[in-house]
Amino acid sequence: MAETVDLGKMLEDRGAILRGHFVLTSGRHSDVYFEKFRVLEQPDVLSALCARIAETYRDAKIDVVAGPTTGGIIIAFEVARLLGVKSLYIESENGIKTIRRGATVAPGARVLVVDDVLTTGLSVRETIQCVQQAGGDVVAASVLIDRSAPNTDLGVEWTAAYKVEAQTWAADEVPEWLNAIAVTKPGTRPSA
Repeated sequence: MAETVDLGKMLEDRGAILRGHFVLTSGRHSDVYFEKFRVLEQPDVLSALCARIAETYRDAKIDVVAGPTTGGIIIAFEVARLLGVKSLYIESENGIKTIRRGATVAPGARVLVVDDVLTTGLSVRETIQCVQQAGGDVVAASVLIDRSAPNTDLGVEWTAAYKVEAQTWAADEVPEWLNAIAVTKPGTRPSA
C-alpha cells in the first residue's frame, strides 16, 4: 500500500501555506496565503500535488494539459508527463490570455486546464476561454490549491489537489483582529 502523504503538513513545513494578514491580487484580505513558489521550487512537493491531479483524470481520455504562465505551465508540464500527453502553455499578450509561439490545439482535442491557486477563478476561466476559442474541448480544470469561496463556478467540472481553509474579506470588512497584523501584499497580478 502506498504511503499516505499529509499534504497540509508538507505545505506548511515547506513555507507554502503562510499565516498573517495578506492583501490578495483580487484586492481582498485574508489571514492565509499560499506561496506557490515554495511548491514550484520543490519537485517532491509539486510532483505529489500533480500526481493527485493526474490520478483524478487518468481515465478521462485527456489529449492535452494546458496551463497559464507562470506557475500553470510548470504544472501543465508535470501533469501532462504523468498522463503521457502533450502540454500547452497559455500566455498573456496585452492583458489577454493567448496561445503563442506557433502552438495550436487540434479541433476537438480533450483538454485539462490546470493552474496553481484558485481564489477568484479569473485566471482559470480566462485560460478555459482561450482554449475553447482555439477549438479545444475543455473537459475539466484542476488546481494545486483551492482557496476559493464555496460554489465557485468555472464553467466546467473542476477539482483541486488540496483545499486550504481560508477566509477573505473586502477591504472595508476586515475584522479588527486581522487589522492588528501588518499587511503583506504577495502575488503576481496587480492588486484590484
